[in-house]
Amino acid sequence: MKVVIAHDYLTQRGGAERVVLELARAFPEASILTSMYAPDVTFPEFRDLHVTTLALDRFGSFRRDPRRALPFLGEAFRRHYVDADLVLASSSGFAHQVRSRGPKVVYCHNPPRWLHQWEDYSIGLGLAERLAFRALRRRLLTTDRRGAREAAGYVANSNNVAQRIRSAYGIEPVVIHPPRGLDPDGPTMPVPGLRPGFLLTVGRPRGYKRTDLLLETVARMPDQTLVTVGSRPDPRWPANIQQLRDIPDAQLRWLYRSASALLACSREDFGLTPVEAFGFGTPVGATPEGGYLETCLPGLTGDWLDAGSVASMEAGVRALLDRHWDPAAIRQHGEKWTAEVFRRNLTQTVAGILARQ
Repeated sequence: MKVVIAHDYLTQRGGAERVVLELARAFPEASILTSMYAPDVTFPEFRDLHVTTLALDRFGSFRRDPRRALPFLGEAFRRHYVDADLVLASSSGFAHQVRSRGPKVVYCHNPPRWLHQWEDYSIGLGLAERLAFRALRRRLLTTDRRGAREAAGYVANSNNVAQRIRSAYGIEPVVIHPPRGLDPDGPTMPVPGLRPGFLLTVGRPRGYKRTDLLLETVARMPDQTLVTVGSRPDPRWPANIQQLRDIPDAQLRWLYRSASALLACSREDFGLTPVEAFGFGTPVGATPEGGYLETCLPGLTGDWLDAGSVASMEAGVRALLDRHWDPAAIRQHGEKWTAEVFRRNLTQTVAGILARQ
């Protein structure tokens, strides 16, 4: 069976890209189709796979920031016809619009945020960007919904996203949580200059990630150190904020294992970093919203944080650090999100969808 995995773009190291790698392990015969591919800034494992790109890949400015290509990405996938027996579309934006000879199954990380959760996506955008997106919205919505309704089946990465799929497309999806992505048993490498016992947050620089709130909180806690992974370096923050980017998985494992706690206050569709932290027995302070409600168990895996203000966030972080947590119990809880569980659930679900065709 000829299988193609379609993904929006491979230009970063995020949870969705880790899912693509697991899809490729579940279907080892598959090739990967994406709009743009930047091997130096995404996971190195993609170099071992057969990756093809759309014509947009020729433009370096798009690879550096795919949001610049937003007006063209949907149409580029829509015009591309895949000659395959099965297409697995890993999509939070455009890949679900690809056309194919065989059935198309969509693993949906979220319906496009700029179309369906504009309030979250627009945080941090300038006036010109807001106006441009609003002008494009009607046309983009039309092709977005058409691509979704052409799918043979939809898989949501969380109950949270499943509800958004129902609202956006009128489609009833199957829910399969993504795997934790980072195997806790892999190689480990210390980060020079850091001592264990710091607070950790991991996430790309987006307004809805609320990284600035965490930075403001820990800036008021000179007795603590916060390590951020993935955010843009900013010289304004004091010395107890350590900002890292583009670190290898071996160092990320060391950070998860050496942290006193992971802090997660994004408005996440699923939220991969808590389940990654669970694999290392690290407690998590998270806000009670989005996908965190499906994975975090207060009192077992950590505590809820109140993002209403810097003061309430600080109080929650200090309470989290004052409690004793059982690393073994946290690790056991994290076994629900292993790669093996994900691949088994996914292949069974895809087989069931194909059997109905």
